[in-house]
Amino acid sequence: MKSRRMIIALMVTLAIHAVTIVPCSAQQASHSDPQDQAEQRALFLRGAQLWPVYCNTCHNARPGSEFSPTEWRMIIMHMRTQANLTPLDARAVLEYLRSSR
Repeated sequence: MKSRRMIIALMVTLAIHAVTIVPCSAQQASHSDPQDQAEQRALFLRGAQLWPVYCNTCHNARPGSEFSPTEWRMIIMHMRTQANLTPLDARAVLEYLRSSR
C-alpha cells in the first residue's frame, strides 16, 4: 500500500512538471513556422549527442520507438532529476527520442 501511494505521488509530481519540458502549443506551432522547425532540428541534434552520454552512463539507452511520446515525456521528467539534466538538455533528449520513432 505504501509503494502504491509513492507511485501515485510520483506520477502526480511528474504530471505537474511535465508541462515545463515541452508545452503543447510549442509542439503544434513548430510544424508551421520555419524558425520553430530550425529550433526543433537543433534540439534534435543536441538530443542525439546527449542521449548516449546521459542514458548510457547508468543503463542501456532505449530506442525512441520503445515508448510513445507521452511515455517518453514522463520518463524524461523522472530521469531529469536522476541524471541532473538541465531543462534545455531534457527538452533536447525528449525531442530526439520523440523524433526517432
